[in-house]
Amino acid sequence: MTTPRRRRIAFYSHDTQGLGHIRRNIALAGAIVAAEPRTDVLILTGAPQATSLPLPPNTEVVTVPTVAKDADGRYAAGTFAMDLTSVLTLRSNLITTALMAFAPDVVVVDKVARGLDGELEQGLAALRAVRGHTTGARPRVVLGLRDILDDPLTAIREWRTAGTTQVIEDHYDEVWVYGDRSVVDVARDYDLPAAVAAKIRYTGYLAEGRSEGLVAPRDEPRRRPVPRPYVLCMVGGGQDGYDTALAFARTTYPAGHTGVIVTGPYMQPSLRRRLTAIAEEREDLVVRDFVTNSIELIAGARAVVSMGGYNTVCEVLTEDVPALVVPRVRPRREQLVRAERLSCLGLVDSMHPDDVVPERLSAWLAGVVSAPAARDRGVIALDGLRRVPTFVAELHSASAPSDVLQEMAS
Repeated sequence: MTTPRRRRIAFYSHDTQGLGHIRRNIALAGAIVAAEPRTDVLILTGAPQATSLPLPPNTEVVTVPTVAKDADGRYAAGTFAMDLTSVLTLRSNLITTALMAFAPDVVVVDKVARGLDGELEQGLAALRAVRGHTTGARPRVVLGLRDILDDPLTAIREWRTAGTTQVIEDHYDEVWVYGDRSVVDVARDYDLPAAVAAKIRYTGYLAEGRSEGLVAPRDEPRRRPVPRPYVLCMVGGGQDGYDTALAFARTTYPAGHTGVIVTGPYMQPSLRRRLTAIAEEREDLVVRDFVTNSIELIAGARAVVSMGGYNTVCEVLTEDVPALVVPRVRPRREQLVRAERLSCLGLVDSMHPDDVVPERLSAWLAGVVSAPAARDRGVIALDGLRRVPTFVAELHSASAPSDVLQEMAS
């Protein structure tokens, strides 16, 4: 009997702010490899911190030179003393070379169809011109979209300015929406043309099973357990979550509870030191900069205050823990829209960041810890990580010639 050939799956995420895109791709890679262990995964990212995150088996991360985004959403080289055009050209060449050498069967692109400022276009054209290493067919290309892109007017304007529709028509086989149509109807809300709408498949939220199959880095530091019971504050990557973290640090926690703040790796060191100084002055507060076991930390909490990023919300929805979402509202309103819609469904509570003060956080924490409200998480699909491996298998099978399909079946 012939040994079945190994699949190769590639992920791309531009990652200019936070770890949202790379964490989403790692979760997807974990689900795909768990469903079919004879799979190799290459993840291309602009986030060097990705190498410190738990990874699935058979998975490698390749990082490209960083690009940073300022408070107004403008991009610039993150490390090199290069103009933006030069660093994007370097990134584009590295991405294309990696894709061609890896020869994937399926490529999943996160959110930005052309890549950052078009850096993926060279790679997409090269993929279209080659034939897959296992099937002899063109690699299948998928655009993965989070549930909320932005407020509709902004998303529609940016979609049209970037020429996203034409790129999807030319290079993409499917568009996966990592959400539930009852929360947002992407084609309707963002006025997408029929040619794009026909390629959309809803996966459900990438929530359940999110940490399964991931292996923590060997050099991850050992830390003392968090005193229980505790209430938790998570502010994503930390670039713009300081005000919420500061309010939480000055909050009165429910009697007998410890407060835990995870600042994220991107919070300015000076701001992190201020939070640490506050923690040193009180016995019921712990500050950590970065954790790889965020789901475990959420599961053990009595209540969670978090920002409204896609991955954090998915992790919160996975666990039956009261959650207060304090969304980012600029430069994008994506988190605000997500928080409002999930709040309307009774899945989370939400609070505008302008309204976050210690007294209001104290009142919310006291209320949910003493009398947590029942939340019906069954109102939306949270099993996207169970569905995506089937989508991948269907794409892979559809592109395989009959002799390869017979070999795989045997």
